[in-house]
Amino acid sequence: MAMNQKQQWFTQSRYGMFIHFGLYSIAARHEWVQTLEEISSEQYKKYFEHFDPDLLNAKDWAKKAKADGFKYVIITAKHHEGFCLWDTQFTDYKVTNTPYQKDLLKELIEAFRAEGIKIGIYYSLLDWHHPDFLVDGYHPMRNNAHYIENHPGNMAAYRNYMRNQISELLSNYGTIDYLWFDFSYENRNWGNSQGKGEKDWGSEELEKLIYSIQPDILINDRLGLNRGVSTPEQFARSKGMEGDELWETVQTLNNSWGYDRDNLNFKSAEMVAKQLVDTVSKGGNFTMNIGPNARGLWDTTSEKILDEVGRWLEKHGKSVYHATGSKYPAPADCRYTQNGNKLYLHIFSWPYRTLLLPELGGKVDFATLMNDGSEIRFVDSKDIGGERQATDDLQKEITEVHIKESLDPTMLVLNLPIRRPDELIPVIELTLK
Repeated sequence: MAMNQKQQWFTQSRYGMFIHFGLYSIAARHEWVQTLEEISSEQYKKYFEHFDPDLLNAKDWAKKAKADGFKYVIITAKHHEGFCLWDTQFTDYKVTNTPYQKDLLKELIEAFRAEGIKIGIYYSLLDWHHPDFLVDGYHPMRNNAHYIENHPGNMAAYRNYMRNQISELLSNYGTIDYLWFDFSYENRNWGNSQGKGEKDWGSEELEKLIYSIQPDILINDRLGLNRGVSTPEQFARSKGMEGDELWETVQTLNNSWGYDRDNLNFKSAEMVAKQLVDTVSKGGNFTMNIGPNARGLWDTTSEKILDEVGRWLEKHGKSVYHATGSKYPAPADCRYTQNGNKLYLHIFSWPYRTLLLPELGGKVDFATLMNDGSEIRFVDSKDIGGERQATDDLQKEITEVHIKESLDPTMLVLNLPIRRPDELIPVIELTLK
């Protein structure tokens, strides 16, 4: 399969869902709780012994994700804590040995795949539970001399463990569309320990192994090889990538990836929609996270936000899916996306009566508001005050609020309703000639 065909589903999807779920969901105070509070594996064991998301309904998760407009999902098979959500044969620290007993990853993959959602698996290169993982400045036991003395680390053995698990994940769960690693940090230096990178992971050989099992899979850029899908985290790019390079920005709803009960710093649905549009306008994908609680439910605030964005996408999805950035310069407080001869104008700040679009004079055939399909009238700036002035009420109105000499003759002038449409982001679809 040619690379551009491998990439096609990704660039068409644009909106992905991240799911962070693990033992930290019980602690409910950040997915890094084990290292933030320097909790030993023995102390952390209580979460393993009580892991039983009895209200989790994988089919319900998948149906909600589809209804909310998500096109692919990335599921945390193993986070830094080392706990595995699948029935792995290479450790006892797995979901089938908890009170839940079932292979949760299998349940989720089958449910999301049944809804037509592409499957991504997250796998942490870090592992704070594995005895062969060399202690460094991120490790929970970084200040525990007794642990360090008795666990000198054996990264060769750990690399073999990772290879076995990756082989397992790619061999036993059907087609996996996207493998999302987290993360390399070889430049970190804590004085008494050094970060880890591609040599520690054996990334070159690991990558070869992955493609030998699933040659059409996408891999992200965190193996330390300076290639793969670029994945900036928790910030927006000021511009897109060069050429056809794939990228996505991954974001949280409330600055925590795992369920964080007391963190109520949620983004608004409007902000999420604007982040999505801004990302697509720069040629990227936007992946939003949800962290279900310990019983397997999505919190009501997260559900409400994602539902609102999903309802907006029901009307405006054509401006996101299959779309990308445009060569045309957008007006202030606006973003363009484009798909073929359809140019989508997302208006972040609603103006009064008129909106000037540079470089579009003479290039637009028709314009409508996407929320209701109603026509938006327009005129080329070069025609204002021309021979048709007396018979064209629109030109009369525009002439009253603009001096002809002040307008760039290449502009298109939109005549907008004074009342802003009641949408997260009003969008005008422009059909180009």
